[in-house]
Amino acid sequence: MAEIEKTEQEWRELLTEEEFYICRQKGTERAFTGKYNDEKATGQFNCTCCGEPLFDSATKYDSGSGWPSFYQPLSEQAILEDRDVSHGMVRVEVMCKRCGSHLGHVFNDGPQPTGMRYCINSASLRLNKTGE
Repeated sequence: MAEIEKTEQEWRELLTEEEFYICRQKGTERAFTGKYNDEKATGQFNCTCCGEPLFDSATKYDSGSGWPSFYQPLSEQAILEDRDVSHGMVRVEVMCKRCGSHLGHVFNDGPQPTGMRYCINSASLRLNKTGE
């Protein structure tokens, strides 16, 4: 159960239409269109919906998938994982543990040291750049 609970209307008032679709309705942005796909700045990626710290830029890499990819979350306590059988596939959905926001999916074809690829929608993230 998420720590932060809001009504659908409350989320709609806080988020853009795209953010609401992706974060609250489990949507996906088109590959190579998200603002953080090619981002190289250092900092911390936080949840768009609640601000929870989720990923560090040091773990971001170019997976070639078209979405920002990380090989590990900031902490295992920051995220929830759940089986996703939508769209005729079996995947593992990644969500913010604090607010339940849909972030993306995780796959086991990433680089070392973890071998994981957290494939995350840019709309689910806010980058807090180092030094800002």
